[in-house]
Amino acid sequence: MVSLSKNNTGDTLRNWYSFRFKIVIEGILVGLFSGLSIVAYRFLLGEAYNFSQWIYNIQRKNPLTIPIWILCLIIIGLIVSYMIKWEPMASGSGIPQTEGVLIGHLSMNWIKVIIAKFVGGILAIVGGLAVGREGPSIQIGAAVGQGFSKIFKRLKLEEKYLITSGASAGLAAAFNAPISGVIFALEEIHKSFSPIILTSALGASITADFLAKQFFGINPVFDFTVVKMLPFKYYGYLILLGIIIGLSGIVFNKVMLKTLNLYDSFKFFKGIKKSIPAFLFAALVGLIYPKALGGGHALVEDLVHGDMTLKLMFILMVVRFFFTMISYGSGAPGGIFLPLLVVGAFMGGIFGKVLSVTIGLSNGFIINFIILAMAGYLTAIVKAPITGIILITEMTGSFSHLLSLAIVCIVAYETTEILGSKPIYEELLHRILKNKGENFESEEHNKVLIELPVSLGSKLEGKKIKEIIWPEKCLIVSIKRGQDEIIPGGNTEILVGDYIVALTNEGDSILVNEKLNLLVGENEI
Repeated sequence: MVSLSKNNTGDTLRNWYSFRFKIVIEGILVGLFSGLSIVAYRFLLGEAYNFSQWIYNIQRKNPLTIPIWILCLIIIGLIVSYMIKWEPMASGSGIPQTEGVLIGHLSMNWIKVIIAKFVGGILAIVGGLAVGREGPSIQIGAAVGQGFSKIFKRLKLEEKYLITSGASAGLAAAFNAPISGVIFALEEIHKSFSPIILTSALGASITADFLAKQFFGINPVFDFTVVKMLPFKYYGYLILLGIIIGLSGIVFNKVMLKTLNLYDSFKFFKGIKKSIPAFLFAALVGLIYPKALGGGHALVEDLVHGDMTLKLMFILMVVRFFFTMISYGSGAPGGIFLPLLVVGAFMGGIFGKVLSVTIGLSNGFIINFIILAMAGYLTAIVKAPITGIILITEMTGSFSHLLSLAIVCIVAYETTEILGSKPIYEELLHRILKNKGENFESEEHNKVLIELPVSLGSKLEGKKIKEIIWPEKCLIVSIKRGQDEIIPGGNTEILVGDYIVALTNEGDSILVNEKLNLLVGENEI
């Protein structure tokens, strides 16, 4: 869905046909600036994590320094909370906020978001909070895209595509995962496979990934070595794993929302004191097990390459689960991608260890279940199965387990579908809007173009334009069929694979988009 600042329908349509040829180049430029920003952010986060480990090593040797560090953490908590008060859009992951900007519900000051995300995110890792870099990276990339649009005075139409390109580049640079960046932009942020989004996001992602690999190297984020594929005789257990992971994902989402509500109920920890409990909890975790701090990358490496007992796996899984809730609930800038992958990894490790004890599974295959559970857990929580499969494949650098990944992700996804669980980012966005106490203020003078593909089995398949009851306040202005543009008439027949382009007011775009999605999607049996 795209919008223009012009209030003339003719201007809207003329710009729609002219801008598509330059959006790819602009996407590459946004990917360049986003990539440089995320490289700097990743580097500083790494230094912040090393600093926190150094601090806790000192405390173990000299316990007298503990009170001083706790005082420092309280001060850090106050600073982080102040940053969020200064720029509320920088709170938490940043992915729901980015989605809110793209659909017109929220507005973003790109300069303030970048500053608050950088400073707040680095301080959060210095303090040891269990937050990841991917959410902030996506929002920083989106803010860079918006900044590019503002500086070069691009139309609103281009700005939304540049924001998407920046978000795609942010994920690509954060995890060395260019394809995942593109898929995430299509599957989660826009929830439609538009060729324009695909090409602009792909250019941005590849550019940002190239820069990140120049600085951090070409190795995958998780340098796992899977000796061999999981034998088919164990595939029946993948269904059980998918069900368990799906149910666990539902629990994650429910506990996350309840934690946020619980934080809001704490009258004492309001305003600039909101983040203090999370930093104090981080101090406790750091004194006991410093590697459990931060995003959790080192913890997964220990799980894979170490020899953890089943008891230790379970304890660390539970600690990381609640630590993630406490950290994210504080509102500190930081994502949940990496923290939830850590929890998923421990679930897979426990599952594999149990199979090792009960049915004699070789210990060499436990790593397979760790990888599978990470992808399944991400799918169950975010409800983006393609992103889950591709992201874990890129992060681990192994394509040998695509079939087993697909099985676990599909089962986990369907488990959440059957039980009616909603994607966590959708829930978080609704919560943000609800807390604002207001609905989106429509801009009736702005026009919006919505482009959606006609799926196999769609209600539109084989029908003529005049035979369809279209949503109110929208006009079907074009049908894209391959490389051809068809100006539709009443007798124009709609085919599978066509792209319907509809014109509507910006204030009506959300409802119209939802109704059109019901028409172009598959019929439910």
